[in-house]
Amino acid sequence: MGISNDAVEIRAQGWRRLAALHGLIETALEKELQTACKLSVVEFTVLDALSRQDGWHMRMQQLARAAALSSSATTRLVTRLEDRGLLTRVLCADDRRGIYTGLTPAGQALLAAARPTHDWVLEASLTQAERIPELESLVKALT
Repeated sequence: MGISNDAVEIRAQGWRRLAALHGLIETALEKELQTACKLSVVEFTVLDALSRQDGWHMRMQQLARAAALSSSATTRLVTRLEDRGLLTRVLCADDRRGIYTGLTPAGQALLAAARPTHDWVLEASLTQAERIPELESLVKALT
């Protein structure tokens, strides 16, 4: 195997380790957030992304990037969260074609209730992953 092939394999191994860590964390978060707060990981991600914005709103395309979703998937997700009273859509004042998505008080309250669950599950998952030899160095790099 040549040097370039070695580099490709090293990157591929790193990617597989990262994917394994992500899967471990996401599975645990999905289970606990659903149980405790009736939220999926991606719903939490959207509420969290909105909460970190000045004015508590974002354009739909920004929200799609923050949640790593397609535009159509973001639209469907925002519609579901809007139906639950957690988000609202507002027309952009300076661009009538633009639509902002904003966090409602109910969305803020649910996010505040979900954040402790998210944080302890993330910490517990990283602690668990650190005991897996293939993931230990990656976890240490994150912290």
